[in-house]
Amino acid sequence: MKEYTGPEADYYDYCFVGLEGDMQFYVEEAQKAGSPVLELGCGTGRILLPIAKSGATIVGLDRAPTMLALLRQKLTKLSPDVQGRVSLLEGDMRDFDLTERFPLAIIPYRAFLHLLTAKAQRQALTCIREHLTDEGRLIFNVFDPDLEVIAAHLGPLGSAQKKDSEFIDPTSGHRIVVWATTQYDPEQQLIEQYFIFEELDADGDMLARTYRPLTLRYVHRYEMRYLLELCGYKVEALYGDFQRGPFRAGGEQVWVARRA
Repeated sequence: MKEYTGPEADYYDYCFVGLEGDMQFYVEEAQKAGSPVLELGCGTGRILLPIAKSGATIVGLDRAPTMLALLRQKLTKLSPDVQGRVSLLEGDMRDFDLTERFPLAIIPYRAFLHLLTAKAQRQALTCIREHLTDEGRLIFNVFDPDLEVIAAHLGPLGSAQKKDSEFIDPTSGHRIVVWATTQYDPEQQLIEQYFIFEELDADGDMLARTYRPLTLRYVHRYEMRYLLELCGYKVEALYGDFQRGPFRAGGEQVWVARRA
């Protein structure tokens, strides 16, 4: 796995800033559920740390050791009380085995889509279910595929290279410009992206350029509902945003499912 092992890990917090209201949403759900909370795909802790700061005990699992290392660095700067509420594990959400059972498991910021086959998605949902308490819930979000957007990114070349973001590297002080290309494979339901990180000096001259792939498998609304029911969940709610608004096609799928 090459994702999140190079500069995209170091730059993750600057490139992927989340969705409007998602942090507050997951913190509120964690407070309602009580401890402990399980986060799958915890990354560098953008959601995990606010949950721990709110007073909840949380276990974070991620398969990228570089991301977990960055999260551990962040933890060292927090109070001993917060540090004591966090446990971190390197592992795969398809196949993990913990002694604890959780009233709440979460998969924020579309991390579920890193599972690239329907089989892998079923494996993860089944494994997570086995780690929930009898009334435990799974809450996660994925984007809803927009057919017009997919149609515009078909073909061997996909989309043209577009500027995605830019920021100042706090370590070097250099400007980092991020470019991205996107291509959809509707047969496999895959979205394949290439991110290009360009490091520029004060004069705008390029010092380094790095390429990194990112592949996700998108899931349609009724397919996701079927997967949840197939894997032993009862859907409690489907929201379209983190203000708990109604679902809207082409927007976000925010799922709340209880162990059946």
